[in-house]
Amino acid sequence: MKDAHRAPTRIGGHTLRKRFGQHFLRDAAVIDALVAAIDPRPGENLVEIGPGLGALSLPLLQRARRLTVVELDRDLAARWRARDDVTVVEGDALRVDFAALGPELRLVGNLPYNVSTPLLLHLLESADGIIDQHFMLQKEVVDRMTAPPACAAYGRLSVLLQWRYAMDALFDVPPQAFSPPPRVVSAVVRMRPRPLSQLRAVDPALLGQVTAAAFSQRRKLLRHALGPWLQARGYCGDFDLQRRAEEVSVDAYVELACALR
Repeated sequence: MKDAHRAPTRIGGHTLRKRFGQHFLRDAAVIDALVAAIDPRPGENLVEIGPGLGALSLPLLQRARRLTVVELDRDLAARWRARDDVTVVEGDALRVDFAALGPELRLVGNLPYNVSTPLLLHLLESADGIIDQHFMLQKEVVDRMTAPPACAAYGRLSVLLQWRYAMDALFDVPPQAFSPPPRVVSAVVRMRPRPLSQLRAVDPALLGQVTAAAFSQRRKLLRHALGPWLQARGYCGDFDLQRRAEEVSVDAYVELACALR
């Protein structure tokens, strides 16, 4: 039987808050590889989501000189506020208006696994002002983000992100690189927003609705899920509904959303 009165876990003088999904990066080799991939420079508008105890933040500061951090944990936010080379945005990253943090953002972070997907979708709203994003996420999520069509990992998240970003899975990170170690393998992904000149004039909200309908019954042919949704909107085009959702390319979903517009 577990001890109901077990003392809370403390790392670096900080009490972990389970609801925040805190796993602090500690492996020096992984940190070096991540900083090298980001390659920060002085004068860049560098923003870290969830700086934690600073395993990544401090090496970034050595090279970039200044850093903005978004931190939900009030105790950690207070720690960072004591530094004059760090600007603190205290609050939930899901509610932060990243476009208000200035132009040409470079976003980095070891994202909490429990909010990674909604946060990635939230950041789509600010993609026009972002140079790149380097995130550490659960490997399963990175696999879904970068999956090609016709595979099990390909889904709604794949379509929405691949339409807007060019993405590269850089390297995997084992659980023992963190304290406390998570129960899953992590991975680092680089995301570069595609230039507006390369994007079709698609309404992102409409593309989201199309993909939500398509993948709502991914084991069935699209005529069972997407078909009635299209019919209700008066669509009379020739989109092939005799396929499953994962068999349709990103470009084909984008073309359908443009036709509906």
